[in-house]
Amino acid sequence: MLCAVEAHHAGLLGAHARVIPRAKLRPLAVTRREIARLGPPDGLELAMPAPEMPRPHRGVSWAVGDAFSGKVQAGWLTALPGRIVIVDDGLATIRLLELLTGRAWTPLLRARATASPLRKALGVAAGLRLRAAARAGRLSVFTALPVPAELAQAVRDRGAELVTHDFAWLRSQPLRGPGPRERTVVLGTSLVRNGLIHRDRYFTWLAGLGSTEPVAYFPHRREDPDDLARVREQPGITVYDGGAPAEMTLRGLAAEQRVLSLPSTAVTSLRVLLSARGVAVETVDVPDEWWTAQAAPSLRSHLSMFAHHDTGVTG
Repeated sequence: MLCAVEAHHAGLLGAHARVIPRAKLRPLAVTRREIARLGPPDGLELAMPAPEMPRPHRGVSWAVGDAFSGKVQAGWLTALPGRIVIVDDGLATIRLLELLTGRAWTPLLRARATASPLRKALGVAAGLRLRAAARAGRLSVFTALPVPAELAQAVRDRGAELVTHDFAWLRSQPLRGPGPRERTVVLGTSLVRNGLIHRDRYFTWLAGLGSTEPVAYFPHRREDPDDLARVREQPGITVYDGGAPAEMTLRGLAAEQRVLSLPSTAVTSLRVLLSARGVAVETVDVPDEWWTAQAAPSLRSHLSMFAHHDTGVTG
């Protein structure tokens, strides 16, 4: 949602745009409320949450984050949008770019997804439609991620427009107030819930941090509630559950504070937002023994994009 606002601010969505969040998702509700409080850019309407994805009128521009959604892909085939704008959806954006620049019949499917023949067929058709939009000059990708130069050139060679941004709209907004008082802020991770790192290794590391100094912990939106309950039991760790993206919640940190995170796309955006304030944003180098058998080498390679010039850990 935040990247959709930034895309409109950057002029990719035309003079008028509507942002329609999915219903019954608390993080989206909190983010919508915070954007409304700040005041969205001119020409942008924050619509009420909808239980189902709306079907856009034929020929209008369509901005989406989750390009691997079956409903989104079906919409590309039936609604025939005039222009498609892919707004940043984290690491999935890099995978999408790799698939788009791969073989023509490669289906657009999530990493580690187990798909039925029908779902694969939809992914193939969606990929063909998206590549056709690129060749026609009707596909834009809007991201704050560091896209490798070779991949970025391959995307442009396909005809797609690749636009990078630095959260210009958000950086121009006034700060709401001071953030957490703790010197060290830890970003939660989805790697545990997704079965990619061992739970006990992660909690041993957190316990070590909390025994050294007070720690502010900001959960990932997909963390398991039982895991969060366990985090709250760790001495020295305070869990802040604001619900809004870290980019909005933590942009007021002071120079004497630091952010620690396992490999995450939030590291990139927070560095953009906090560098001028002198706040260190450090990626934790995940030891080999933390990874589970489900963490494929390709995934670990993707995550390594966000682990440069940072700090290590001991598990």
